[in-house]
Amino acid sequence: MRARATLAALAVILGADGAGAEGTLEGRVVTFTVLAYDDPEKPFFRARGKTVKVGQGVEFGLDPEGAQNGVDVAPVDVNIGPTRIEVRFREGPGQLLIARFNGYVLRFETDCALFEGVHVDPEGTNMPLTVEAITSEVNTLYINMSGMEYALESRIAVDVKVADCPLS
Repeated sequence: MRARATLAALAVILGADGAGAEGTLEGRVVTFTVLAYDDPEKPFFRARGKTVKVGQGVEFGLDPEGAQNGVDVAPVDVNIGPTRIEVRFREGPGQLLIARFNGYVLRFETDCALFEGVHVDPEGTNMPLTVEAITSEVNTLYINMSGMEYALESRIAVDVKVADCPLS
C-alpha cells in the first residue's frame, strides 16, 4: 500500500496526470514575421511572414524582401527548440531602425495562453536584449529589437516556459 501511495504522489509531482506538465514548442505551427511601427494601427513595415511546423534545425531563414518606407529585413536565421528561440544575424554591421516596436512576432496556432514566462539567456545572447523587450499575449510572442546594433554572428537566445496547451 505504501509503495502505491508513493508512486501516486511521485506521478502528481512529475505531472504525469497532465496537470502542470510543462509544454513544448516542438510540433507547433508558427508564423514568424518582422514588424515595425510607432503606431500599431499603422505599421510602416510588415514582412510577408512565413509559417512552418517547429521541428529540428533552422525554421526560418529571413532575407531582405524589398524596402517598405525605407525599411527592410536584416538577414537572420531563426531556430525554435522545445523551449527556446534563437535568432542569429547573417550580415552586418548595421543598426535596426529605432521605433516603438521593431522586431519579431511569433504567432503560434493555439487558443490557450501559451507562454508562462520568458528569460533572456545571457550566454546565448551577445546583443543588449532585456526581458522587458519581450512581451506575449495568448499565443503570440513579441521580441522588440528597436535600435540595436548588430554584426555578423550577433545573436539572441530567449528561453520560454511553455504552458501545456494542446497542439493545433
